[in-house]
Amino acid sequence: MLAVLLSLVSAVGYGGSDFAAGLAARGVSVLRVTVMSEVVSVAVVGLALAATGGDPPGRRAVAWGCMAGLAGVCGALALYAGFRHAAFSVAGPLSAVGAAGFSVLAGLLLGERPTAFALAGIILALPAIVGVSVNVRTGPDELVQEVPPAAAPADQARPPGSRLPAGVGYGLIAGACFALLFIGLNRAGSGSGLWPVLCSQTTALVAVGCVAAFTGNLRLPDGSGAWLAATAGMTGSLSTILYFIATHRGLLAIAAVVTSLYPAVTIMLARALLGERLTAVRLAGLSLAAASVALIAAGGG
Repeated sequence: MLAVLLSLVSAVGYGGSDFAAGLAARGVSVLRVTVMSEVVSVAVVGLALAATGGDPPGRRAVAWGCMAGLAGVCGALALYAGFRHAAFSVAGPLSAVGAAGFSVLAGLLLGERPTAFALAGIILALPAIVGVSVNVRTGPDELVQEVPPAAAPADQARPPGSRLPAGVGYGLIAGACFALLFIGLNRAGSGSGLWPVLCSQTTALVAVGCVAAFTGNLRLPDGSGAWLAATAGMTGSLSTILYFIATHRGLLAIAAVVTSLYPAVTIMLARALLGERLTAVRLAGLSLAAASVALIAAGGG
């Protein structure tokens, strides 16, 4: 039960982090936003590690932590780029479906066997995530993207007749990367405290810093972009810590799926603050998400 609660709080934090970073990326370079976010993340995790302590990490923990960090920053770049060119309700949910699906598969291959209730909750979570991503239909087979004004030029550049909303590719790439992040932090083990998380965040900062330097974007955003990016880094790092604890208190499949419900938070924030449409299908998706968490909790996840 504790693992489910920690994963749920992690999902709330990730949802808020993605919303803040997405807003920042609409007015500032994605790389500059990510650099700022990672700087804050390293600082937060470093303080948490100093407060909690932990034995020096072994090679396995360092290797898995670094792999998780590299995958995580690649996923973040893809997701923020998706947010820059599309509605929050396109890239976010698709990334979550990919992260949840691949993580569940990895958990099963590693020998995890969730209870019947927990497995039912996992199965229910996938259509829940899909439900919150469905856009308004204007025809039998056509999905119309609800693009915020700032993203309109990118959407208008899509080839005529294209049925895939902008952001789909970004969302799928982000999902695969986030799955590797979840799996890597799980496989790193918990014997060395938060060291694997610090290795993860430090690797992410070095990677995005190198890319930013190569492209001439190695500088921090200013104004509201800086505050939004810093908020994203703080909430994202705290969520990573909570997920790390959760995945070692319960099953990878369960912790990853519950954490992957984060788009529900992003979409509710987008609805409340930006006026993005919340359709009946999305409401149904949110309801399924709540039922999924209840089933997983009842299953002792």
